[in-house]
Amino acid sequence: MIYLDNAATTIPLPDVISAMTDTMMNVYGNPSSTYQAGRQAKKILDESRTSLAISIGATSDELIFTSGGTESNNFALHSLAYRDVTKKHIITSIIEHPSVLNTVEELEKKGFDVTYLPVDKSGVISIQDVKNAIRPDTSFISVMYVNNEVGTVQPIEQIAELLKDKDILLHTDAVQAYGILPIDVKKLGADMLSVSSHKVHGPRGTGFVFVKKGVRVQPLLHGGGQEQGVRSGTENVASIAGFAKAISQLHLTDKQKHIVQLQETLLSELSKTEIDYEVNGSMEETRKVPTIVNVWFKGIPASKLLIQLDLSGIMVSAGSACSAGSLKPSRILLSMFQDEKRASESLRISFSEMNTLEEIKTLVETLKKYAV
Repeated sequence: MIYLDNAATTIPLPDVISAMTDTMMNVYGNPSSTYQAGRQAKKILDESRTSLAISIGATSDELIFTSGGTESNNFALHSLAYRDVTKKHIITSIIEHPSVLNTVEELEKKGFDVTYLPVDKSGVISIQDVKNAIRPDTSFISVMYVNNEVGTVQPIEQIAELLKDKDILLHTDAVQAYGILPIDVKKLGADMLSVSSHKVHGPRGTGFVFVKKGVRVQPLLHGGGQEQGVRSGTENVASIAGFAKAISQLHLTDKQKHIVQLQETLLSELSKTEIDYEVNGSMEETRKVPTIVNVWFKGIPASKLLIQLDLSGIMVSAGSACSAGSLKPSRILLSMFQDEKRASESLRISFSEMNTLEEIKTLVETLKKYAV
């Protein structure tokens, strides 16, 4: 089997599984308990929090553990929306993850006004559009760092610079950026940032949200007061330990070099074929991550290619969910190109450091059978 859908989830590292298994077997205490078993669990929780905070240039008291990216995004947006009841305007982009878009849609129903920024054909928003959208009653801006379907990098630092002298806060969904791009929250300038463990070979159901010191947040879950009183519930110590282990195994420079090789091999091998294709989005190094390549296979329905590749033991994605047996055209690609045919004939191929050059060559050889 060849797994090339790493933007959806990644395979847990063996050391991650070992760390989680060891924690579940031997560290059974509740980290809120004061006796020895509880203190042992609290120690692992604190050590994991510190190492994960360091990975983004934050301090440990700026991290709140969550169940993953969706909860982190919900928590961030609800907190920012209600920080100032006099401000009812939100700015986001049209290509955000559903956990952002669906949340702001719910806020709209509660009286908020939302501006949805468009993107160009490379999938990037315009700073001028951000400037034009800002109003006196703008409360916050939420723009994803890296798009999950085409891999484009949004100008988060420039947006933060734009907001320096304004009472407008910035949230970024960094789920697809974390572990791929170096992140320093001080340099980036975001007030809140969302991360998920299972995109970096950690366990599913775990993530964190960075909350810059001084930013007031609203509890999403009420209860025993864990996570500084804003995310109650007994922490999942084993999964958090696994998350920290995944990051400790990450060698970002080596990973990037290898994944760039995978991307270059894919494009080089495709160029040697008779396949009629076009890459969706920018291929400029500074405007996209190498982990995601979205390709339009002209005239071939994505649903057909997905089935044929799956039967050949190769797993990729169309970048959109299957519903009731029919594949819906990608919302992201429709936003970029306003072309339903293109959106329904495109595949997302996403790499991790576990993939090999031989797997990429096998993918192209298989595509030659079905994409011409």
